[in-house]
Amino acid sequence: MAKMANLRTHKRVPAALLGCLLVAAGTANAQDLLTGFPRMPDGRPNFTGVWQALGTAWLDIEPHAASEGHFYQLGAMGAVPAGLGVVVGGEIPYLPEARAKQQENFENRLALDPVVRCYMPGVPRATYMPFPFQIVQGTEEILIAYEFATANRVIFIDGEELSPVDSWMGWSNSAWDGDTLVVEVTGLNGESWFDHAGNHMSNAARIVERYTPLGPNHIRYEATIEDPNTFSRPWTIRLPLYRRVEENAQTLEFKCVEFTEQLLYEDVSRTPESASGVPND
Repeated sequence: MAKMANLRTHKRVPAALLGCLLVAAGTANAQDLLTGFPRMPDGRPNFTGVWQALGTAWLDIEPHAASEGHFYQLGAMGAVPAGLGVVVGGEIPYLPEARAKQQENFENRLALDPVVRCYMPGVPRATYMPFPFQIVQGTEEILIAYEFATANRVIFIDGEELSPVDSWMGWSNSAWDGDTLVVEVTGLNGESWFDHAGNHMSNAARIVERYTPLGPNHIRYEATIEDPNTFSRPWTIRLPLYRRVEENAQTLEFKCVEFTEQLLYEDVSRTPESASGVPND
C-alpha cells in the first residue's frame, strides 16, 4: 500500500492536467461535434444506444501501478494493468478513518468486494464496469440496463420524488442543463464500492451525474460525490463513454449468481456425491 500511495501522489498532477486538457479540447469543439448527435423530437439529445467505458477505473478509480493481482497461476492474464485514474485531481479526499477503511478493504478485496459476490454494482460503478450497458430514452423516463448482474435503473426526467427505500442502485431524478443530462442519485444503501480497490461510500452519499454529448458516438460522463461521513469535500470522476457501433450491438446476459454459489455457499453446497448418496469412484 505504501508503494501505491507514493504512485498516487506522484501521478496526481499529471492526471489533473490531462483531465483539464481533455475538457478544454471537448469544450472548444463542442459545437462542431454535437451536430451529429441524435436528437429527440423535442430537440434534446437522445442517448438511446449501447455504450461502454474503456480503461481500468473498474479496478481502481485512483492512479495505480500494475500489479500481480490475485492469481499468480494466471500469469500476465491475472495481472492488474496500470491506470491514470478518473478522479479529477488524482486522489479521493477521504477522511482519515475512511482512508483506513479503504486500505482494509483493499487488503481483503477478494472476500469483501460486493461485485465479487454478484451484488448490484451501484452508482457510479455500474457505468465503468467492463461490460456494455443500454440506454433507452423516453420523454419522461430513461431506462439504463446494465449487462453485469442484469442491474438496471430508471432515471425520472424532471422528477422530484424521494426514494422510498435505500437500494444498491439508488433513486435517480434528472433535469436538463442545455444539452447535458444532470442526474441526482440519492437513496443509496452505502454498501457498494467505487471499484475493486476498496474505495467506498456511506448511505449518506449524494451523487450528481452529468451526461454530455461530445460527438455522434461519445459521451462525457461525470459524477460528483458528496458524503460528509466519508469525504472531507465533494469530488468528481470524469471519463468518456463510447457507443458500440458494430452491427447488431447489444447487451447480453451475465447473470453472475451461478458463478458465485460455490464461493458463497461452499460450506452448504451439494457435491455430486452428497446429491446422489453414492460415493464417486
